[in-house]
Amino acid sequence: MFGENVLWAIGGFLIVLTPIVLVHELGHFWAARLANIRVEEFGFGIPPRAAVLAKRKGTLFTLNWIPLGGFVRPAGEDDPSIPDGLAAASKRARFFVLVAGAGANFVMALFIWWIAYMIGPPAVAVTSVRPDSPAMEAGLQVGDVFLTVDGVSADNSRVIADPMYSKGGQPVDLVVKRGDEVLNLVVVPRKSGEYDAVQEGPLGVGLGFSTNGDRVQRAFLPALGDSLDSIWDYVTLFVRVPTMLIRGEISPSEARPVSVVGISQMAGQMVEVSAASSNLFPLLNITAFISVALGLTNLLPIPALDGGRILFVLIEAVRGRRIEPEREGMVHVVGMLFMLVLMVLMIVQDIVNPIIPLN
Repeated sequence: MFGENVLWAIGGFLIVLTPIVLVHELGHFWAARLANIRVEEFGFGIPPRAAVLAKRKGTLFTLNWIPLGGFVRPAGEDDPSIPDGLAAASKRARFFVLVAGAGANFVMALFIWWIAYMIGPPAVAVTSVRPDSPAMEAGLQVGDVFLTVDGVSADNSRVIADPMYSKGGQPVDLVVKRGDEVLNLVVVPRKSGEYDAVQEGPLGVGLGFSTNGDRVQRAFLPALGDSLDSIWDYVTLFVRVPTMLIRGEISPSEARPVSVVGISQMAGQMVEVSAASSNLFPLLNITAFISVALGLTNLLPIPALDGGRILFVLIEAVRGRRIEPEREGMVHVVGMLFMLVLMVLMIVQDIVNPIIPLN
């Protein structure tokens, strides 16, 4: 129902998005401390201010009413006349502080995925079978849990999907678990053009997480390797999206930007899946993914974002002198106004055309 989905989205916002933003700001905060840059305020949540918690080493720690992560307000952010402020610091110090937020997000994602893979994702199961599909002909049924595909452990949906797309018209060996029974099946996925790719894949099944307690766990070091691989996969995907759009590999709707509303919906859905499967992997996985996405987005060379400020530092390094603070400040103000307008439009889009249906 509408109310239940909204509640899950609110839960996803509080459980997933708020800690990610807070970690991002903590990255800036500790980097500023290490660079001997004074921080005037570190806020938990977004203003208006609810209370002053403490004052330590010249920093005011505050609690604010909007529970979205936090913020850091360094001294002299755009004023180089303040000796212990951000703008007066060296190029290296400013660069370090500016990239530290995204760096904290990447470190957060590394540890979360590391833990997630040691816990193990729920096994992948069949959630639907299309009539007259290769899956139906092979005897797959709803609830079947994939164990191996062509001899490879089916510990994620990609292991299942990749052979189906690459081996169209050829037999693919499956081992599935149905209740307490283990079955060996052979499926012949359809070739490209033999099915409507908008409606279904070459196999003709829906895939989802198993809810019967099956798990695919990894040892300590393999889990670390998979965590690093996941970060690399999402970073390269982020870079490749424009090219994929031009080539028609993905549709504009699949690559559309998502606001805090859409992100909360996706996070809320994974909170619900984790609760239903009694497995933290879906929740941890979406948390790590959003953390990487936030870090990468903030590094884009857009005024008002960390990447926009980093761009000015790099320009200063190349030309040997800084751009006048007044001009830089004006660029960031214009960038902030643009981002606010874009944010409102994205929120409206995610309400009118939600990522996940509200009913």
